[in-house]
Amino acid sequence: MKLYLKQKVLSWRNRFYVKDENGNDRFAAEGEIFTWGKKLHIYDTNGNEVAFIRQKVWALLPRYYVEINGRVVCEIVKELTLFKPKYRLEGKSWRLEGDFWAHEYSLTNRSQRIMHLSKKWFTWGDSYELDITNPQDELLCLCIALVVDCALAAQSNDSNT
Repeated sequence: MKLYLKQKVLSWRNRFYVKDENGNDRFAAEGEIFTWGKKLHIYDTNGNEVAFIRQKVWALLPRYYVEINGRVVCEIVKELTLFKPKYRLEGKSWRLEGDFWAHEYSLTNRSQRIMHLSKKWFTWGDSYELDITNPQDELLCLCIALVVDCALAAQSNDSNT
């Protein structure tokens, strides 16, 4: 199954809209403003919060907590690497590895693929395609993609200062 994640441009809050491969709305994500660290709320099509992502502040490496149904399901930690971004998912046996130059990421459980994440080039606002193997992993995969976007935005802001 595929999901398409699109950032709304010119918004005070960090907003994303998520559609499926048929163009149907699936989720919306909205960030909080004036907070320490990133915080994103993920809503279903009925407006119910289904997940929450929060960044741990004052961490040596970027670290994000993913809560689904009020329970922390994993902690995503960006590992220290130069050109091949890697993320460790504590609480899961999954790993996320990317190609910085191509904006392609592969989420695996040992050698089994869970998701392929691709950031689109030359779009107005950030756009991603998520190719998810198991539909049951849809929400967690979406949260992982949002964490990658947060980490990329933080890295971009750091390099601009």
